[in-house]
Amino acid sequence: MTTARLAAPPGRAGRLWLAQRLAVAHRAADLLNRKVRVLAAELDQARAAAERTGREWDTACREAQRRLLHAVLLGGERAVRLAGGGADAQVTISYTVTMGVRHAAEARYTAGEPGGWDGAAVAGARQAHRAALAAAARHAAATAALAVIEAETTTTRNRLRAVRDRWIPGLSRALMEVELALEEMERDDAARLRIARRDPTRRGAA
Repeated sequence: MTTARLAAPPGRAGRLWLAQRLAVAHRAADLLNRKVRVLAAELDQARAAAERTGREWDTACREAQRRLLHAVLLGGERAVRLAGGGADAQVTISYTVTMGVRHAAEARYTAGEPGGWDGAAVAGARQAHRAALAAAARHAAATAALAVIEAETTTTRNRLRAVRDRWIPGLSRALMEVELALEEMERDDAARLRIARRDPTRRGAA
């Protein structure tokens, strides 16, 4: 990265221009680094939540299957069919924001009212399936949140690397080039002034 590519103004104005942008780049790196740390902690929690809700869903599914088999053995498949119908279940997802990232926070499951025949075995199967559906909703919200946080963490780390490994070094090199050029100009000016003081006849040439 050079001053030409950066389109920095010439001379002392260019030094100020580059110094200001270098300061901004350092602040950006600090903010991105902080965001990465916060997201990393959030990512650990999201992974743990996805694993936990996945286990809960698996357990609830096995229990629902066991209860359904029990209902079929006691009342037959016809009893299970007669127990169908009723109002639809509802799932409500609430969201939260972490470091500017919006992601699912909670899934609330509301069961619909049963509309068919009911019995003890069928009621147990229905309750077990409701629990499985609630667990599925929680797991879906947790896995969706995990995907969003993972993607944002990766993006933020890439941005941090770009600022830290390319932008800041490029600005630093460009600033050093400008400072060296200014120092050389100042030495040349000083040398011309010394010569002019020693030989007044050359002041016009200087």
